[in-house]
Amino acid sequence: MLAYILCTALAVLPLLIYFRNPYFLKDLTYTFISIYVGIRMSRIKKKFYSILDRFLDKVAEHPHKKFIVYEESSYTYSQADRESNKVARALLTHAHLKQGDTVALFLGNEPWFVWMWLALSKLGCTASFLNVNIRSKSLLHCFSCCEAKVLIAGADLQGAIEEVLPTLKQQGILVFILREHCHVDGIESLSDKIQMESDEPLSRQLRASINIKSPAVYIYTSGTTGLPKAAVINHERVWMPAFALTFAGVRSDDIVYIYLPLYHTAGFLMGLCGAIEKGTTVVLRSKFSASNFWNDCRKYNVTVIQYIGALFLMVIVYVLTSPLVRLAVGNGIREDTWVEFLERFGNICIRECYGATEGNVGFINYGGKIGAMGREHFLYKMACKYALIRFDTEKEEPVRDSRGFCIEVPRGETGLLVAKIGKRTPFSGYAKDKQQTDKKKLRDVIEKGDMYFNSGDLLKIDDEGFLFFQDRIGDTFRWKGENVATTEVADHLLAVDFVEEANVYGVKVPGHEGRIGMAALKLKENMDFDGKALYQHVKNYLPSYARPRFVRIQNALVVTSTFKQMKVKLAEEGFNPALIKDPLFYLEDNKGYIPMTQELFNCIAEGRLRL
Repeated sequence: MLAYILCTALAVLPLLIYFRNPYFLKDLTYTFISIYVGIRMSRIKKKFYSILDRFLDKVAEHPHKKFIVYEESSYTYSQADRESNKVARALLTHAHLKQGDTVALFLGNEPWFVWMWLALSKLGCTASFLNVNIRSKSLLHCFSCCEAKVLIAGADLQGAIEEVLPTLKQQGILVFILREHCHVDGIESLSDKIQMESDEPLSRQLRASINIKSPAVYIYTSGTTGLPKAAVINHERVWMPAFALTFAGVRSDDIVYIYLPLYHTAGFLMGLCGAIEKGTTVVLRSKFSASNFWNDCRKYNVTVIQYIGALFLMVIVYVLTSPLVRLAVGNGIREDTWVEFLERFGNICIRECYGATEGNVGFINYGGKIGAMGREHFLYKMACKYALIRFDTEKEEPVRDSRGFCIEVPRGETGLLVAKIGKRTPFSGYAKDKQQTDKKKLRDVIEKGDMYFNSGDLLKIDDEGFLFFQDRIGDTFRWKGENVATTEVADHLLAVDFVEEANVYGVKVPGHEGRIGMAALKLKENMDFDGKALYQHVKNYLPSYARPRFVRIQNALVVTSTFKQMKVKLAEEGFNPALIKDPLFYLEDNKGYIPMTQELFNCIAEGRLRL
């Protein structure tokens, strides 16, 4: 009888646990993975082991396994190793690099990007990843950020380099182009030099002084609108995004599809480095194509796809899918898009993630709850002390109690995400930008003397422990997968001769992820708005995603009682000419700013005109 009761209890126990916590098994799986990753990280720190070392171990483990598939070409792990050896030797000979030097890479998604990064790692150098959309002053500013003395550019970007070549020559920067011949004074060809080199392994002594805290790469964040900020990613920091694919459930036999830019965190750290950590095959595409997305997945037998919300919406209209795709990993997917995706491709598991390039905190929604970007777990909270604190959106600062400490919000209430800066959760900040680095630090948050990283994001935690993104604070919004810093865009607009004041903000557009740029302008006295001149200016100084798509002319820009520009009300009013009496203008590609009409608005609102 006792045995019967015990067997019954054991049979019923899982059901009771499930009804109390339907995510119990997923929580348990996450626990085991967390312990595994924790042990790995302890060993990595104890005896320095870089992502390059992991790559070399995978070369030895399966040299003939495909590593990179690009268009009609493929390269094994061994071939990638040998190609990067040749690049490293060419750079040693012709760029005279030594460990600790920084080299700026101005390359799109192509195998050369991977070979260059691996080569620089083998030499103990730091790679600075330049956004291929930046031009002119922004491009030059990158060198002052990371103190790069060498620039390597893709063949298709020679025109952008020639625009700033006089300044580069004055600064003594060595410029290489990935061509076999180049007759431009001040630019050296590199492809021909690489082909002449040996592919034999290089001595580890070339990087002997590099350690876990040494800078591995610089990845530019937010400031890509004109004044880039170089986030310092050291060798320790590389590992956590790389382990994200492990938490998401990626296996060594998977084939990962990467179309996101390798010069960004998602494409490089989570995508490429994550693939190296698992020893998987990467299908690399030069840029995103909605019409070819599923064709590529079928052609290359892709099993894991990366996404950002702004692009995910586009692929679901193409209903043909690959039966082999089983997992999608990324961030920024809207709840309605998520639901629609599952309705069409129900067999694909979505793992939504959260994290910032420079941040010390991140989450993954391993539970699969629709709309959530992460889930709390007691082990993670022990390792990373984070909190959601009350935030005053008008004053744009945390609310503090009578003792001067921040106030944690209860579950279900929106708060600012902050994470404690410590030995296990460091914040390296931005290269050569102490002001912006200090701006991201909050002091005396929970207790006297503590220091927390300010994420700049407002989140909410529900009763089941899932985290939901609510909004960004301050002067940044997101469009086309890129952060746009409004103050920097406004600074560029103020350089136009007829603009006296500028207030830049993001507005929502039906059927689009994120917010698109809009600017409220006050014109100088006795001067008229010149749509063509403004277009030429923003085209010269801003990447396409940062250019204000709509312009509103006002007699006076409204400010708060503390003289801060009002953005929220303007963003809510949007760009509907039926509701706004101020003159409105729309940026038409290659033409300039033209008057905004009701017909144009209707085309945008109804989805007949994609932005």
